[in-house]
Amino acid sequence: MEIDAQALTTCGVADDGDAISLGFVDAAGNPATIRLSLKQVGALVITLPTLLQKALQTRYGDESLRYAYPLASWTVEQSTDQTQRMVTLQTEDGFSVCFAVPREQQSELGEALMAQSGPDQTLRMN
Repeated sequence: MEIDAQALTTCGVADDGDAISLGFVDAAGNPATIRLSLKQVGALVITLPTLLQKALQTRYGDESLRYAYPLASWTVEQSTDQTQRMVTLQTEDGFSVCFAVPREQQSELGEALMAQSGPDQTLRMN
């Protein structure tokens, strides 16, 4: 069954925290809800940024395009695992993503952010 969602109407978390629900209106104007387990939501969250990027590149025929979120704030904190730090990046509208950064990548990331980029240095990966 394929549903063409026209508008997202509600978002919620189950009382036990084990699932989320997304309410929407379909093309015929009928309300509908999809309920996803925590595991399914985790898989979806990992998949959506890649799908969004591919859709953007396909729509405009430009493989260099990226869907970029403006950074409003960031937080660095120690993880309970002493070999990692938690880095949270957040936008003004409250969207945030937290990454566990292993110790060896922390210095590399810092160096990459501090590096002066010239016209021939546009990509830096590890």
